[in-house]
Amino acid sequence: MRFWDVASTRRLAAIMFTDTVGSTAAAQVDEANALRLRDEQEAIVRPLFSSHQGREIKSTGDGFLVVFDSALRAVECAIEVQERLLARNSQPESEPIRIRIGVHLGDIEERAGDVFGDSVNVASRIEPLADPGGICISEPVFGLVRNKIRNRLEKLEPRALKGVLFPVDVYRLLLTRTPRELPSTGRASIPLDRNRVAVLPFVSMSPDPNDEYFSDGLTEELIGSLSLVKGLQVIARTSVMAYKGGKKHVSEIGRELGVGTAVEGSVRKVGNRIRVTVQVIDVASEAHLSASTYDDTLDDIFAVQSAIAAKVTESLPSELLAAAAPVARPRGTEDTEAYLYFLQGSALLWRREEQALRQSLRLFEHAVAKDPSFSRALAGLAICYRNLGFRGLIPWPEAIEHGRAAAERARTLAPDLAEAHAVLAELSAMADDPLEMQEKEAREALELNPNLADVHIVLGSIESLKGNLGELVRQSEMAYQLDPLSPRTIRILGAAYFYAGRDAEALEHWKRTLHLDPSNTYRRMADYYFAKGDLQKAGEMVSEVERLSPTDLDTYLYLGYLAALKGDRSAAMRMIAKLDSPQQSGGVGATRAGFVYLALGEADRFFEHMSAAAKDHRLPAPQLMYSPLFAEVRKDPRLRSLLESVGLALPRSS
Repeated sequence: MRFWDVASTRRLAAIMFTDTVGSTAAAQVDEANALRLRDEQEAIVRPLFSSHQGREIKSTGDGFLVVFDSALRAVECAIEVQERLLARNSQPESEPIRIRIGVHLGDIEERAGDVFGDSVNVASRIEPLADPGGICISEPVFGLVRNKIRNRLEKLEPRALKGVLFPVDVYRLLLTRTPRELPSTGRASIPLDRNRVAVLPFVSMSPDPNDEYFSDGLTEELIGSLSLVKGLQVIARTSVMAYKGGKKHVSEIGRELGVGTAVEGSVRKVGNRIRVTVQVIDVASEAHLSASTYDDTLDDIFAVQSAIAAKVTESLPSELLAAAAPVARPRGTEDTEAYLYFLQGSALLWRREEQALRQSLRLFEHAVAKDPSFSRALAGLAICYRNLGFRGLIPWPEAIEHGRAAAERARTLAPDLAEAHAVLAELSAMADDPLEMQEKEAREALELNPNLADVHIVLGSIESLKGNLGELVRQSEMAYQLDPLSPRTIRILGAAYFYAGRDAEALEHWKRTLHLDPSNTYRRMADYYFAKGDLQKAGEMVSEVERLSPTDLDTYLYLGYLAALKGDRSAAMRMIAKLDSPQQSGGVGATRAGFVYLALGEADRFFEHMSAAAKDHRLPAPQLMYSPLFAEVRKDPRLRSLLESVGLALPRSS
């Protein structure tokens, strides 16, 4: 029951006022255009009120009065409203729509569908203090949300509010996300958040090409160090490495990633000596905020890294960082040779080829052999096992067992190592451990380092398994903002929209990011058209999947699924034979074969395959619980029993 369903007419509520900037003047110049913009604004923002469980009390013509039963929901709604408008304003030739938002918490009295009281008056006085496109909140709201949102909050100078007897402290909320239209449209007028930072791949100037790992390693080390600075959003390695060896100008990269600050540099390693140059650049003005050169020996590599991180931090143009402590990322070792093994292993860790991953595993093992207490190398070892398991290169149970052993050792040696908690959360999810165990590790990782995109994905998955699709979307969006070029985050965000019933946003997202991960994106768009019953469009998507990845297991799945829905049983069975073949070790293809059986109408065979997947810790639970493709099978009590066997439950609406 929502708060406004209760009989009492007096209650505590969060009150939100919005107001359009410059609407009166705009109407005097061109009334028809002003009305068109007002209608467009209403179409964007009105649905967001109810999606955040708010109640629109009235429209003021230029804005709205909305009440919520939660201060957090009110603030999250305000953030999404401004982000949606920012995204809309970033479109070429769009006439900007800018609004101010104020949020206050206090007693209200409701009569005849309207609300009254001093708190309503205070909220109306706070709204004009916001910048165009901005949000201001009162002290009571600040106290309830400050540890629950990623956005920075700045206290405004004390000022008297007209008609308000007692002083009220007011805070400005700074938007940290960029428009969803990543890559950017390139409009120079879009404000870039200077606390969003991209460390671009350091250029290797070493004469020996085999030393390239060293520049990649230093890039990743600096990303890791800056990620620990409170208040910064640091773009993940996956996205920045997409620019390695490219010719794009830093301003173009900055706009594509939605960052206001970029760091670039070069590394030259000759024998035991290194030279590192680093520049910090303001993307909007292209001004160099700092430039430094470091000459030293490998014996002093740790000191060089600390100096670089501290110098970069000092150069960042933010009041927040003015008093920031020097960056202190755990070294994990004092052994230079072990550290060099670690850098080489890290450079190969995110490659997809089996040979590269196995070589990465050996290098991490060498690092640990040189220094058994090297916690970060142990965490790298655990991530390597996770990756090998994800890609079906080693049996799933082996990946879990060996990965968990390494990660737990790393956590014991360094309890404040975010990467250890992060990989433990993922391995715990792979093992179908209780959600509480998974969530504990994920939240500890994010407490230590909120810039870990993969952990936001894990936390979103956990929330979806608990029935909270809104949080799945929120966490997926946060992961996407931190790693916008990653195929994984692109895939996860699209699925989150799709599962949450936000089909139009899912399709828009897939079309926008198609060039970044075409094979996976065509699969997801095929799902969309399958769910709509449009087999012609689905077939077009499947043809593209087959063209791009003709021998991939997912290609066999989609070809089989399409054939089954078209009534071509023989073609579907040929794909099942490929998926169910003994060569597909660990049941990697068998789960997919189950989906084809379901499309053929053979529910018994489908449940046989899903039961086997559950025993092997491979049950695609979020997909079964939320994908529109499984809406009918969710009516079968066997699915409820299957989910209960792994400690989960179907959402009540199912």
